[in-house]
Amino acid sequence: MEALRSFGYGTSLGPFPVVVWFGLATLVLLIVTAGIASLKKQIPALRRVSVRVHRGLAIAALTLALFHLVLGLSAYV
Repeated sequence: MEALRSFGYGTSLGPFPVVVWFGLATLVLLIVTAGIASLKKQIPALRRVSVRVHRGLAIAALTLALFHLVLGLSAYV
């Protein structure tokens, strides 16, 4: 866990540690995934987005969220 803690909180990319960047990337992926699903009827260009792309974005968001969770909990374990 020490290696994860030092990676998540010790390594900085710009002004924030890595765990924050993973959290922001997860949030962006979740917003894009939900936006594709909810705006398909209003925006005709989104009708061409397949379910496979939507599912892939959701899987990527869940994977990033789990890694973000592990990095966040590594500070307490």
